[in-house]
Amino acid sequence: MVKTLLKEIKEFKFPSIMTPICMIGEVICEMVIPILMARIVDLGIYGGDMALIFRTGGMMIVIAILGLLAGLGGAYFGAKASAGFARNLRKAMFDNIQTFSFSNIDKFSTSGLVTRLTTDVTNIQNAYMMTLRMAMRAPSSLIIAMIAAFTINAELASIYLVAVAVLSVIMVFIMNRATKYFKEVFEKYDALNESVQENVSAIRVVKAYVREDYENNKFKKAALNIYNMFVKAESNVVFMSPIMTGTVYICILLISWLGAHMIVGGSLTTGNLMSLLTYCMTILMNLMMLAMIFVMLTMASASGKRIAEVIEEKTNITNNDKAIKEVPDGSISFDHVSFAYNQTSEEPVLKDINLEINPGETIGIIGGTGSAKSSLVNLISRLYDVTGGSVKVGGIDVRDYDLETLRDQVSVVLQKNVLFSGTILDNLRWGNKDASLEECKRACRMACADEFIEKMPQGYNTEIEQGGTNVSGGQRQRLCIARALLKKPKILILDDSTSAVDTATDAKIRKAFAEEIPGTTKLIIAQRISSVQGCDRIIVMDDGKVNGFGSHDELLKSNDIYREVYESQTGASGDADFDQAG
Repeated sequence: MVKTLLKEIKEFKFPSIMTPICMIGEVICEMVIPILMARIVDLGIYGGDMALIFRTGGMMIVIAILGLLAGLGGAYFGAKASAGFARNLRKAMFDNIQTFSFSNIDKFSTSGLVTRLTTDVTNIQNAYMMTLRMAMRAPSSLIIAMIAAFTINAELASIYLVAVAVLSVIMVFIMNRATKYFKEVFEKYDALNESVQENVSAIRVVKAYVREDYENNKFKKAALNIYNMFVKAESNVVFMSPIMTGTVYICILLISWLGAHMIVGGSLTTGNLMSLLTYCMTILMNLMMLAMIFVMLTMASASGKRIAEVIEEKTNITNNDKAIKEVPDGSISFDHVSFAYNQTSEEPVLKDINLEINPGETIGIIGGTGSAKSSLVNLISRLYDVTGGSVKVGGIDVRDYDLETLRDQVSVVLQKNVLFSGTILDNLRWGNKDASLEECKRACRMACADEFIEKMPQGYNTEIEQGGTNVSGGQRQRLCIARALLKKPKILILDDSTSAVDTATDAKIRKAFAEEIPGTTKLIIAQRISSVQGCDRIIVMDDGKVNGFGSHDELLKSNDIYREVYESQTGASGDADFDQAG
């Protein structure tokens, strides 16, 4: 984990090195000042040497200024290094997420990824800054102060040593109790983010069903879980402050009492006693600082593991060394294909699929919910890899293609239609970033999207809200189809992408496809028989298997499932669903 994270320091190595150097410089300056103070008291004040007082005082001012500059340098370099480190971590995670296959994405929840990119990285950023500045400053300050104290008077300095030993044992005990709570709290953050994300993205549904109170209670519960975890952790850590303060006062009293006797006895000077008291505060305050560093590192450790999981996750769909850069045509072949989302599943989702689809054919795919229609087409653009057998496009196994080349030629309009914030034109050009306005208009005519775009006040420059919430479901589907058409693919897959479109518009879209892109192989998943009956051939899916494959007329004669659904949908009700057959 540590190695993975530290790789992301990259161009911020210099400020990462300069920060502790500056902090050590500040510590040295701080440690010299008490020695000079003792010199002023013992030689200047008691000796009546004003020249020495002015010289030493001037040196103290210079050293204090140098210490201030070193501290400012440490703050500047520390902020630059930690902020840069956090930026690189976010970029490394985001870049790696872009390479994930669907199966990789399935391992992480959306809210979990958001927490890793925000809260977890912030924890690492804070811990890194604290480590660069204080993890070097506190130990070095403590050690130098301890050495200086023993140089002045070993007997009195032994009090510090005992105090440090006792406090160290107490700190380790307290931190061990607090650590387990800090590790658990970030899982609770995932639940909190999930609650917020679901509520905001589905706010219209929440209000439509008057479920605000339910959502408030759900959020309150998630927030309360985080609160309880932090209270448990902090209730352990909070004991450190009074213990530390009590120890400081005890040390001051002992040193003052014993030091006064030594001054009377002539074995210690007043100036040295003042220095020892200063070093007492320095030693014990730095010990407290080390305790806080330990707390932050404990929290950062839990965050670091979560971040490293994302960065180290390797996509299971990659290009081979000799990836093919050109798709010959739009033919599709399934050769004894089986597929399971989970490799340990007892039964695959797709079972022994054998299909041959010719270039330019229009293929309909129907089947009940859960019959694996979407799973079948997801294999064509290699969104998942087959468990057994092979899928070929243009006569070549999809695993032999360059992924970008394959997906550019296999355009998929997924079941869940997504639009991004920006103008309609911006969204359309996701299909082809260099598409001209005329090309965008042509694609929209084929998808029957021009009808409503031209009625909008700003036309193609109309702003789309996040998620496309300011357009209807049918309009969103048509825009997604137009976006896919702009890729000019050899294979076009519509995964139930006209379900929110009326039958007349659906017919217009199919007619435009037949006339405008006859050379493109088209796969249309639908629940309505009317959406597929004009296709060249139709695949009937049932329980992960191909139950029938043929033209509309052939299936009416030979396939019981197709015939039963056709009769139910063309009967008196006229709008029966595939899943309502029989």
